[in-house]
Amino acid sequence: MTEHLTIVTHPLVQHKLSIMRDKNTSTASFRRLLHEISQLLAYEITRELDMTTKTIETPMETMDAPILEGKKLALISILRAGNGLLDGVLELIPAARVGFVGLYRDEETLEPVQYYFKVPENLEDRLVIAVDPMLATGNSSAAAIDLLKQAGAKNIRFMCLLAAPEGVARMKEAHPDVPIVTASLDRCLNDKGYILPGLGDAGDRMFGTK
Repeated sequence: MTEHLTIVTHPLVQHKLSIMRDKNTSTASFRRLLHEISQLLAYEITRELDMTTKTIETPMETMDAPILEGKKLALISILRAGNGLLDGVLELIPAARVGFVGLYRDEETLEPVQYYFKVPENLEDRLVIAVDPMLATGNSSAAAIDLLKQAGAKNIRFMCLLAAPEGVARMKEAHPDVPIVTASLDRCLNDKGYILPGLGDAGDRMFGTK
């Protein structure tokens, strides 16, 4: 992948996203839709995985069949909302290794504060896909990618549900080598750092918290 930002305009993605944006959509429906949309986004972000061949026997004959090459990829959830995307992607790629980066946003400074970090070994040999539904200011996402690079990751992609122009610009400045795949590039951030028109707080809507 070479483009810094890929917006997945597939009709099913856009339809499901519109339902998720609706403030009247229930927690259960929101969670289910996030699970479904994550698989559609994962299909896009894994489009150019490295391939090799393996000789197999079909019921009819021997063939050189295409298979994934290299170590199992690593999925990294940026807690807590990242788990909503993680579950769907894991269903698609069940052999993936999984890691977690815990960051929360200081409400005064809007800067990320780390509280948890646990990732698979040999990140330098894996495709690493970091997932978080919202790319808002980009500060937490950029900090998470910093931590992953410090842990050895070299081939990183970032998958989110919504992105704000400010967050995309921040990520491009901090990590121009990390492609972003999202379902929508929204208009802007408000003064509290929330995406507009957005869908509110993804974690709260997913878990039914306030």
